[in-house]
Amino acid sequence: MAVSKVPLRSGASELAGVLDSPEIAALVAQLDGTRWTGRPGYPIRAMVGMALVKSLYAIPTWSRTAALVAEHAGLQAILGCVPSVYACYRFTAKLIAFRPLLDSCIERVVGSLSDADPDLGRDVSIDASDMPAYANGQRFVSKGGRERSDDEFSDPDASWGHRSAVSTRKGGGFYGYKLQLAVCSRSGLPLAWQVETARSNESQFAVPLIDRLRERGLAVETCALDKSYDNGPIYDACEERGCRPIIPLRQTIAVARGDAEPPRCQHGEWRFAGSDSKRGASKWRCPTAECKPASRWIKANRLHPLIPRDTLRWRKLYKGRASVEREFGRLKHEWALLPLRVRGLERVQLHADLTILAKLSCSLARGRAAPMAA
Repeated sequence: MAVSKVPLRSGASELAGVLDSPEIAALVAQLDGTRWTGRPGYPIRAMVGMALVKSLYAIPTWSRTAALVAEHAGLQAILGCVPSVYACYRFTAKLIAFRPLLDSCIERVVGSLSDADPDLGRDVSIDASDMPAYANGQRFVSKGGRERSDDEFSDPDASWGHRSAVSTRKGGGFYGYKLQLAVCSRSGLPLAWQVETARSNESQFAVPLIDRLRERGLAVETCALDKSYDNGPIYDACEERGCRPIIPLRQTIAVARGDAEPPRCQHGEWRFAGSDSKRGASKWRCPTAECKPASRWIKANRLHPLIPRDTLRWRKLYKGRASVEREFGRLKHEWALLPLRVRGLERVQLHADLTILAKLSCSLARGRAAPMAA
């Protein structure tokens, strides 16, 4: 008796709603307009559907995706055909060639999510995570063998980088890429992202991600980041954009000297009395109001941000930083972001775009279906 290979998770109903959404339909129409007048291929709607199926069913390869559709009657009814694995490879090349069309589709999806939830992206969390490459990055061909030349690496865009320890996995070096991700701290949805090689310094991409969020019409008010982003330029850049940085302090010389502590007097430690974003400073008061003057303004900087670190609001906002860590886990294990089965920075970026687009589109479709069901 033949055993079905169809996964237990049924994404057929979700796929139908996503393909019928105006945002994805616009992408299909735009890509259809780029087709030349030669031999007709598979419908563009079916090929976009194949890209969504790959993430919906958490399948790492196109061959397994094509095999799934070949025996899944529900998916065949929605797609209208059974595209071959070679057509899938050709379609990814087409998406790379017409990347602006895919980018505009992502902009529309994020914009529709923002229209449905005005608080989307108000508080965001940013971090980077490792994406090990589908290639061998060892320097030598074999133990004791000759050294590889640059043209012998199967993925020349990948590089060696460092990752921290997670659960039972030890920290250390890895060969591949890094995904820089900005997530809404409240909803957990990814709103902006960028793939870079593993050697890239993640602190360089925090501000560009905030700029991308603002370009997508999101009013970012706070941004939570971990200690590796603790440097003066990031604080200044966030404040210039009207975004309050929520970052714990590294143990620098100034911090060890006590420069980050609240002001003190003979009456005790002064109390925080509010911030003025226009003035770019926070107000502190003497606990007994006996000092003259009884309060003073401290200009905002890395050591004294407009949202002080010892306040309840700061602790609550930084607790939301866990949302980006949870989202990395969901994308990697539930939406087939990993393991990578493509090589090259351009293709890895496309893989991340399609994976996150599938998740955002499903979230948008479920949100639209919920009021009708009610």
